[in-house]
Amino acid sequence: MKNKPGRMGIAVGSLAVISMAVIAAVFAARLSNNPQSAPSPLIGAQSPTMTLPLLDGSGEVAIPDPGAEVTIINFFASWCLECRVEHADLMAVADAFQGAGVRLIQIAYQDRTSDAIAFINELGVSPLVHYTSDPDSRAAISFGVFGIPETYFIGPQGTVTARITGPSTALQLGEEIDRILLN
Repeated sequence: MKNKPGRMGIAVGSLAVISMAVIAAVFAARLSNNPQSAPSPLIGAQSPTMTLPLLDGSGEVAIPDPGAEVTIINFFASWCLECRVEHADLMAVADAFQGAGVRLIQIAYQDRTSDAIAFINELGVSPLVHYTSDPDSRAAISFGVFGIPETYFIGPQGTVTARITGPSTALQLGEEIDRILLN
């Protein structure tokens, strides 16, 4: 799941530019409303708890992340065109909020592990993101996933605070993270 040789300089430069844009977007976030924010019976309730296997087979990750102030759960698939649209924004937000207690967990939804790995390798892998599979769609069922991409936010006490349906943007993600961290 590493970038191909020769692309590292381009990827690092692109991430720096995107990170700067995300930081600016976070400050502008308070000026906008999120049109894709969607109701869910989970909002205001405790997050489903589970452990999911990492895509590369190197271990597991807990949901919610017990060491995080904010856990972002993003359901994606290699066959999802809108997931391609939001991928760069997710990577940029993970980078922009590094060290702020924000954890991003991406869950491959009804996808073959090899296809999900190829997808993230093609679009970019971040060491700040946990890439997991969802055996038997346990996580998707627990979160009530209707379609992908879908993104859920979990606050420091394990409470689900928001849900975004469709491709999320850095502005939307930053706005919700900012709101959680400031409360």
